[in-house]
Amino acid sequence: MTTSSGSAAGMPSGMTTSTAVVRDHHWLAEPTEPARKGYVAWLLLAQLFFFIALLGPAIVGIGIKIQSLVADGVIPANGGTAAAAVLGGFGALFATIANVVFGRLSDRTTSRLGRRRIWIVAGTVIMTGAFVIMALAPSLLVATIGWSIAQLGANMTLAPFIATIADQVPRFQRGKITAALGIAQNVGILGGTYVAQWFADQLFIMFVAPSILAIVVMIIFAVVLPDRRLPVTPPRATLRDWAETFWVSPAKYPDYGLAWWSRFLITFASFGFTTFRFFYLLNHIEVPEGQIPAVITTSVLIYTVALVVVSYLAGWLSDKIGKRKVFVWSSTALFAFGTFALIFVEDVGTFYVLEAILGIAYGMYVGVDLALVVDVLPNPDDSGKDLGVFNIANALPQTIAPLIGGFLVYSGDPTGNNYGLWFSVCAVAAIIGAIVIFPIKKVR
Repeated sequence: MTTSSGSAAGMPSGMTTSTAVVRDHHWLAEPTEPARKGYVAWLLLAQLFFFIALLGPAIVGIGIKIQSLVADGVIPANGGTAAAAVLGGFGALFATIANVVFGRLSDRTTSRLGRRRIWIVAGTVIMTGAFVIMALAPSLLVATIGWSIAQLGANMTLAPFIATIADQVPRFQRGKITAALGIAQNVGILGGTYVAQWFADQLFIMFVAPSILAIVVMIIFAVVLPDRRLPVTPPRATLRDWAETFWVSPAKYPDYGLAWWSRFLITFASFGFTTFRFFYLLNHIEVPEGQIPAVITTSVLIYTVALVVVSYLAGWLSDKIGKRKVFVWSSTALFAFGTFALIFVEDVGTFYVLEAILGIAYGMYVGVDLALVVDVLPNPDDSGKDLGVFNIANALPQTIAPLIGGFLVYSGDPTGNNYGLWFSVCAVAAIIGAIVIFPIKKVR
């Protein structure tokens, strides 16, 4: 771990005493020099391995686990979609709360090890233990408890992990680095689907082995991280302070509020599809159950290749021309088109084409959106808390979308196959998410 001395002790890379001021017992500064290469390299590697561990279970593992419970007679034969909605909804609720709480806690941590390190490592360990519970779960209740704890641990890690970008990365570098981070995340998702396919009949290995590797990588990242330390103990938080942890005034910070709603709506649309992808393939396209993991893996490969190429170009071009909004609204609109088009898919080949379109759209989005978000944060000194509040827009739809979708897919169709209605709702949400970007003023 790095150490600092003198009046600049605990400042992130690129900060100097001339760029720091003290206000209300906090150090307020933005990095002005390029982020350290070691930090950037391990940031990307940590993101990659963490999402291999987290998203393999999320995308494929949950469906396989639920189907194993159906085969054992624990869940009714037609109850798989509803079970996925319950499990996903509760997990996302825990993710929403944990991300905000631990983002705030990391902002206020005064440990000698820095603000972010201990939460990053501890959350990964908790996630791993929860995956053990989930892999061995004999019922939907136990599996839901395991997934909820896993989401709590994962977001204990993710909130301070993402906050390090505000701590370490200067504004002129954020587009490229956040684009690379989005690429690492989605390559990790692809890796997770391959792991899930390889170990589809060995749930314990699928859920637990990648997560153990993620612990190792997160420990190395924590050692390399030039973590920021608070020079003084913050005032004791009141109940009102903790209540405000979950709130940033959209009236006072309208750009932040608009960016929040855009993220909420595209995430709603995205998880409206991914939560039910396993059962969409099973019931709508009628892919044989044994072939679904392979189809998902291939589709995610296509999606990821498209995303990686477009994300890098979008992040580079956004930094080059100094514009963010055009990339965000246009990508969200394209995502709406792809989501609506899923209604008309009748074969796996067409499904792959739409995955490519969705990958292009989301690649442009992830290449620029996080940079836009960090640019409109209200207070760099509370980046963990403010990013935690922002992540409500990422996590809350993961609770709401499965629950609403779990109801609408059964509307007028007792087999749970009314994807025409559900994907129409998701597409409208994404279109609104594109529209709300236009009034943002702080960034171009």
